[in-house]
Amino acid sequence: METTVTEIAPDIYRLSTYISDADFMFNQFLVEAEEPLLFHCGLRALFPLVSEAVARVTPVANLRWITFGHVEADECGSLNSWLDAAPRAAVAHGAMGCLVSVNDMADRLPRPLDDGEVLDLGGKRVRRLETPHVPHGWDAGLMYEETTGTLLCGDLFTAIGDAPPLTESEIVGPALAAEDVFHASCLTAHTAPTMRRLADLDPTTLGLMHGPSYAGDCGQALRDLAAAYESRFAESLGR
Repeated sequence: METTVTEIAPDIYRLSTYISDADFMFNQFLVEAEEPLLFHCGLRALFPLVSEAVARVTPVANLRWITFGHVEADECGSLNSWLDAAPRAAVAHGAMGCLVSVNDMADRLPRPLDDGEVLDLGGKRVRRLETPHVPHGWDAGLMYEETTGTLLCGDLFTAIGDAPPLTESEIVGPALAAEDVFHASCLTAHTAPTMRRLADLDPTTLGLMHGPSYAGDCGQALRDLAAAYESRFAESLGR
């Protein structure tokens, strides 16, 4: 098992570990800047592999920000390992998620972020976007890197299996197939509108946590997945 490193946009690196026994991949994203940021911490067991991968781009001790989409083991299980390895790093997470979970979980108090708040990393700007329950988790939110148009979209478009680092191939079908297996997405009246707001950003690249990064028509992919989830929600109501 190894963690590969691929630059998916200027100074944005995908750190990917494919676990063949599970036929599933786990990705983190490193934003290289004056204040480097890591989006997704990863599982505790993967920390040695992922930290070695980060070190191929920048010394781990240089990390300034540790972030993730929502509280879940593969998003933040190794959080305190990163804080120990990067003494000047701070955790940044949504304000509500900090209040209900991260204040207690993290070995250092986190920096709470409001919806739409920007972290200026020096050469890169990442904006926190609150997406409660999309795809799941009360504290769910994503990060949008403004200078490259890269949406770090967490568990959205989760797919099963191995995949290339970056693709323009269709990603909605694999996401719906994975949803049929996992039933991981919260289907509510707010799911599709939230995804359409993300589409309105017109991102140029999607950084998927479980699947390939995507460089096709990102806005259309988000709208197509929103429409599919909207249809499934309507069916659940017998409409």
